[in-house]
Amino acid sequence: MAKNLIIVESPAKTRTLRKFLGREWAVEASVGHIRDLPKKDMGLGADFEPKYAVLPEKKEVVKRLKEAAKKAETVFLAPDPDREGEAIAWHIAEVLGKGAEDVRRVTFNEITKRAVLKALESPGEVDLRKVDAQQARRVLDRLMGFKLSPLLWEKIKRGLSAGRVQSVALKMVCDRQAEIDAFVAEEYWLLGAELAAEVPPTFLARLHSIRGRKAQVGDGTRAAAIAGELEKGKFTVAAIERKESKQRPSPPFITSRLQQEAARRFGFPVKRTMALAQGLYEGREIGGRGQIGLITYMRTDSTRIAAEAIGAVRDLIAATYGAGSLPEKPNFYSSKKGAQDAHEAIRPTYFDLPPEAVAAHLKADELKLYRLIWDRFVASQMLPAVFDVTQVDVANGPHLLRATGKVLRSPGFLAVYREVAEEENGNGGGEVPGLPPLAEGQELRLVRLEKEQKFTQPPAQYSEATLVKALEENGIGRPSTYAQILSTLTEKAYAEKLEGRFRPTPLGQAVNRALQSGFSDIINEGYTALLEEELDKIEEGQMPWKQAVREFDEKFARDLAQADEHLPNVKRDGVPLGESCPKCGEGAGGRLVIKFGRYGAFVSCDRFRAEPPCDYTRDLAPAPEAPAGGTPEEIAPCEVCGRPMALKRSRFGTFYGCTGYPECKNIRKIGPAPAPPKETGVACPECGEGTILEKRSRRGKVFFSCSRYPKCKFALWDRPLPTPCPTCGAPFLVEKTTKKKGTRHLCVREGCGFEREAPAES
Repeated sequence: MAKNLIIVESPAKTRTLRKFLGREWAVEASVGHIRDLPKKDMGLGADFEPKYAVLPEKKEVVKRLKEAAKKAETVFLAPDPDREGEAIAWHIAEVLGKGAEDVRRVTFNEITKRAVLKALESPGEVDLRKVDAQQARRVLDRLMGFKLSPLLWEKIKRGLSAGRVQSVALKMVCDRQAEIDAFVAEEYWLLGAELAAEVPPTFLARLHSIRGRKAQVGDGTRAAAIAGELEKGKFTVAAIERKESKQRPSPPFITSRLQQEAARRFGFPVKRTMALAQGLYEGREIGGRGQIGLITYMRTDSTRIAAEAIGAVRDLIAATYGAGSLPEKPNFYSSKKGAQDAHEAIRPTYFDLPPEAVAAHLKADELKLYRLIWDRFVASQMLPAVFDVTQVDVANGPHLLRATGKVLRSPGFLAVYREVAEEENGNGGGEVPGLPPLAEGQELRLVRLEKEQKFTQPPAQYSEATLVKALEENGIGRPSTYAQILSTLTEKAYAEKLEGRFRPTPLGQAVNRALQSGFSDIINEGYTALLEEELDKIEEGQMPWKQAVREFDEKFARDLAQADEHLPNVKRDGVPLGESCPKCGEGAGGRLVIKFGRYGAFVSCDRFRAEPPCDYTRDLAPAPEAPAGGTPEEIAPCEVCGRPMALKRSRFGTFYGCTGYPECKNIRKIGPAPAPPKETGVACPECGEGTILEKRSRRGKVFFSCSRYPKCKFALWDRPLPTPCPTCGAPFLVEKTTKKKGTRHLCVREGCGFEREAPAES
C-alpha cells in the first residue's frame, strides 16, 4: 500500500509523476479548483468572509481524494507554484481535514525527476499570504461581478458581465478605436536619390535637411520644386561616419513575451499558446524516455535562471556553435519591477532534447512553440551580434541627403534566434544593404530621383500580442490571466477580431460608455494597476487582504448608488444612430437607434412604443439591396418549393429564408460573390505552367499562389512583380512594405540579397 499521497492539479501530470515515484507513492489530481464561492448568491459573510462550497462537478473528485488521503501517512500538496495553485492547495487541505503535520506543501518549477525528488526532500507549508492574495482577488471580482452585472442587465441587455480587469481591457480597446475614428491623416512627401559611385552597388540617400533644418515636405508642389533643385545640382559626399553597433540577445521568455512572440510569429491566440505550453510543461511521451515535462513552469514574470541550467546551456552552446559564441561570463537579465521571482523564466528542462530530437513525438504546433522556447533560451546566453554601420551625408546645394549601410560582421546570437517585429508581420527582416566604397569630396552620379506621397497613419487596432503588451506595461493582470481576459472580450461579444485585431462591437462600446459614465474612478488603467500592487503587498505580508477589499468596496458602493439613478437606459431607449427613420421620420419624426436583442445588435425606430407605433427594423450593417435593383417582391422565389423568400435576421446575420418554413427550411445567403483572383503577370517559378494569382485566405489576408493549385502549391505572402532581378537574373522581385523601411523591392532567391526602395508612383 502507498505510504504517501501527492496531489497535483492536472491529470496529465499524474502520468509523468508516477514514472518518477515508486510504489510507495499514490498520485491523484484535483483537476483544478475543488471549492469556490457559490453561484446562487454573493457568498460573503460579515467583513467579506468567503463562504466556500465544494463545486458540484467536483464532489466525486473530493470523495476520491479523501479516500486516498485516509490510506496515506502523509499528503503532499503539489498544485502549480502560483497564487491560484497555493489557494487550491489550501482548499484541498481544508477539505481533507488531516492534521497539519500530515499535510505538506511542495512546489517544483519543472516536472523532472531531479526537481520533483528535490522538492519532496524539503516540503513546506501552505503559504497563507499567497492564499490571502488570491482570496482578495476572488472577493474583489465577486463584488464587482455580482453587483455590477445586474445593473448592466437592467440598463443594456440581460446576460452581460463586468470584471475588474476585463472591463479595463475593454476600455483600452474602445479608447484605441476612438483614437482611430478621430484621426485626421496629414500629407507628407519622402524624397530621395538613387546614387552611383565609381563601383557598385547603387544606393538610396534620403533627403534629411535643408539649410541645416530638418526636411519637412508637406505637399506635392513643394516636393516637385525640391526635386527640380536636386536634379540641377551636384551630389557630393560631405561626411562619412563608420562605427560598430551591437545587438544584444533578448532575455529568456516570460509568459507575456511568449504570448506576444507566438502571436506574431505563428498567429497563435494567447489561449492557444498557453494550452500548448501547459502540455509541454506537464509532459509528453518522448520515445523510450516515457512521459516527461519538456519546459519549466509557463506562468512567470521572472527572467531568473537556475545556475545548473545556465551551466548546461553554456556547455551546449560551446559544443554546438563553438566556444567563440560564448561570453566570458553568463548573461543575466533583470526582471521588471514587481515580478514574482520565485519561478524561473520559461526554458527547456532537458538539454539533450533539442527540437529535432522530439519532433517525431510532438504535434506540429507543440513543436513550433518548443522550438521557439529552445531557440530563445539558447540565444539568451550567447554573444551579441556585431554590425559595421556606415552613415554617409551627401550634399547638394542647401540640401543634405543621408544614407546608412549596416552589414553583419559577427552573427553572435542571431545564428540561433531572431525576434519578430510586430510591424513586419512575421518576418524578421534583414540588414540594411551595404554601401559602396566612398570618400569625402567624391562626386556621385544621379541614377534616379524618388518622390513619394505619404499620409500619416492612425494607431493600429490592438492585436493579441499588442494588447497583452499594453496590459503588461500598464500593470494590469498577471501572466496567468491574460488569456482569459482576451477570450472574454470576444466570448461576451464586446469585441470582434477582424484580420487578427480587436474592434469593439456596438455592444462593447455601449457597455464601456456605461461603465465609464458611472465607474471611471475604479475602471481605469491606473486604479486597476494599483489593485494589482496591493495584491502583491498582501502576498508579501505588507497589507491585510480585507483592508484592500474594504477600500475598494467603499468607492464601488458610492459609484453604484449614483449609477443606478443616473446611467442612461440603453435597454429601453437604444443608442442614437443619428439618422431619421426611413419609414416614419418625415412625418412623425422617428429617429433610428441601435438596440441589443437576443440575436445581437440591430437598428430600430425609436417610435416602436409610440402611438401609432413604428415597426421599422433592419440589420446593423447596411440593409441588403434587392436583386437587380428591384423591390422585395422581385426577390427570386425559393429554389426548393417555389414559395416567396423573405429577408430574415438571426444571431448569424441577415439572410433570405423561405416563407414556407418550417415545412421548407431553405435559406439563401446574402452578400456579393467573392471577387475572382487577380493576375499578377508573373509566371509560377515552381511548375512553369501556371501564373501567380492574388488571393485571400479565410481570415482575409492577401497572399499569392499558383493558378494550378492544388497541383502546384507554390505560394508567397509578398506581392510578386514582373521585374527580373538586376543582380542575379531571377524572373521576378517581390514588393514588401514595413513601417520601418517603407515599401521596397527585393529578390527572394537565396544568397542574392538584392533590395531597393520602391519607385514613387507617378
